Amino acid sequence: MNTFKNYKIGLIVNPIAGMGGSVGLKGTDGKIYKKALEMGAEPVTPRRTVEFLSMLKNINRIKFLVAPDKMGADLMKELKLDYLILGEIKHDTTSKDTKKIAKAMLDEKVDLLVFCGGDGTARDIYDAIDMKIPVIAIPSGVKMFSSVFALNPRSAAKILDNYVVENIETEEREVLDINESSFREGRLDSNLYGYLKVPKIPKLIQESKSGSKLGRTAEENKQEIANDIIEKIENDVLYLLGPGTTVKAIADKLNLPKSLLGIDALFKRKIIASDINEEQILNLIKNYEKVKIILTPIGGQGFLLGRGNKQFTPKVLKEIGKENLIVVSTEEKIRNLDCLRVDTGDYEIDNLLKGFTKVVIGFKEELIKEIK
Repeated sequence: MNTFKNYKIGLIVNPIAGMGGSVGLKGTDGKIYKKALEMGAEPVTPRRTVEFLSMLKNINRIKFLVAPDKMGADLMKELKLDYLILGEIKHDTTSKDTKKIAKAMLDEKVDLLVFCGGDGTARDIYDAIDMKIPVIAIPSGVKMFSSVFALNPRSAAKILDNYVVENIETEEREVLDINESSFREGRLDSNLYGYLKVPKIPKLIQESKSGSKLGRTAEENKQEIANDIIEKIENDVLYLLGPGTTVKAIADKLNLPKSLLGIDALFKRKIIASDINEEQILNLIKNYEKVKIILTPIGGQGFLLGRGNKQFTPKVLKEIGKENLIVVSTEEKIRNLDCLRVDTGDYEIDNLLKGFTKVVIGFKEELIKEIK
């Protein structure tokens, strides 16, 4: 006789989350997703949700209550899973649909709510349920600086598997409000929006983004890194400069303009393309025999790829190769990280990128850090 408890788990998929990443729009809040569609962006969340569902080992213990159509039910039908549809949604979904369905799931007394999206979706979920029930967040947005997100869909599946088998306690995690308009203009304007309860399994959940320190030591460190990289620049190599103040310091040292939160192309010590998206990168690298990417990890989280730089898609990374990644970081930031992380959206690419890598931390200074 089965004495195990069966769980009612809610599932909400934001069908437009993350679509701005590959095309360089830095988000899909409001009507921006229509522009993303016009630029050739494809949905991200269905694939991420299917990966999550396919990795569950204790799915026989779960009864899913899902949002209709493309917000959940379509994927459950495709995978032939046990589910019940809750509520109704509009054809062009908005944050109102997310909030409405989340509140309905709360009324149905689900044990836990899984949602697939980004920081904007997390804010909608918080508005709807506050901290009344725990959540698991599948990372599928562009930025995802909040600390409620699992490391990737596989980690989200492990969290749910543990939750339905063990009596796991929960903890409060930050939901951040990121101003997308400021973000598109190259400014990171973030505020604490609220907290959500998540199962307490720290190794499977990301930390909040920590800001760059502006003290003299940190700034001097960035200048040393810039000097090191500039000394090594080769005139026959195209360099793709990722986001962040540490990478921007390289362009600043060369007296060149650099988008703080975008990707720029450097050749022969000149910026030849600014704030470029996946398609532009792929078209650009066809014309160069040697291409390298310069990246810095997100402070506090350790993500090299998959957070805030989704223009570096699996397609781009396959073309360039792990051996052509240059990682730079201030010493304080890197020493506060247990490891570096990647979440490109392609499991095979993630595995190829894993392992030990050199990190430039100063002028002629390097240390070795593991990518997990």
